[in-house]
Amino acid sequence: MNSPQETKVCVIGLGSMGFGMAESLLRDGFAVTGVDVNSDAMERFEALGGAVAADPAAGARDAELVIAVVVNSGQTEEVLFGATGAVAAMSEGGVVMSCATMSPDLARAFAARCAELGVEYLDTPISGGALRAASGELTIMGSGPSSVFARIRPALNSIAATVYELGEEAGTGAAFKVVNQLLAGVHIAAACEAITFAKAMDLDLEKVYEVITASAGNSWMFENRVPHVLEGDYSPRSAVDIFTKDLGIVTDIGRSMKFPTPIAGMALQLFVMTAAAGMGRDDDASVARMLANIAGLDLPKAASPASEG
Repeated sequence: MNSPQETKVCVIGLGSMGFGMAESLLRDGFAVTGVDVNSDAMERFEALGGAVAADPAAGARDAELVIAVVVNSGQTEEVLFGATGAVAAMSEGGVVMSCATMSPDLARAFAARCAELGVEYLDTPISGGALRAASGELTIMGSGPSSVFARIRPALNSIAATVYELGEEAGTGAAFKVVNQLLAGVHIAAACEAITFAKAMDLDLEKVYEVITASAGNSWMFENRVPHVLEGDYSPRSAVDIFTKDLGIVTDIGRSMKFPTPIAGMALQLFVMTAAAGMGRDDDASVARMLANIAGLDLPKAASPASEG
């Protein structure tokens, strides 16, 4: 890879994670083009000094690296191989990083399709949340040729604090991410159940948070998500619909392998119930709201803006 200033990177998907990744690359001197269906996200990125393109093909033209940070495998297929897909527009030898959670079989299939078009594919699901994306401190669970990882190391260093190279073949990174999402979804559901249970017992929720985060029952998800409940702020850092998808992948793989996933299955149903209650696009801590609604409990409300006058 050339110096950052001479390296064109296209980031497809300027959501909570992709925007932070594009911002980190831009901050480190890369020539970054952003692509998103949301015009507001494009305008925000352009205001930071980034370039924007109308579609993935336009954004990927002459790009050495394309990073697809979309929601699922269907969107990944569309932005890479659709009518205005990035891969056909890339120069031979360009590199695709695919970051969406998907089944290992699909990751392998996408790698094969890229190879047919002379493009390298890295299976690189990400973890860490929007704040770590913005600070360039994500974790990448990657698989693909080590030589390709070496080529794009400067960009990887810009967006991630930790990059795991887990094998030479696509699909391994996806499998690791599926294990991570099983745990993440279960931990979010458990955290939401715990804080709502505490409310049912009329405990001081701020004090519950203080005590549990210093105790053995703590988890990263409890520590990260329960403040959303305490603040009554369910603006989506990571939406409920993400975990209906990801835990669905977990249970589908388990079923295909005849491997039981009972705890993941129960957590999936909690996310499905929350989505069915109209909160699918809200923050995944909304599982607590769904449980509170069933139990007739009042969780904290967001603070009202101070009135003027």
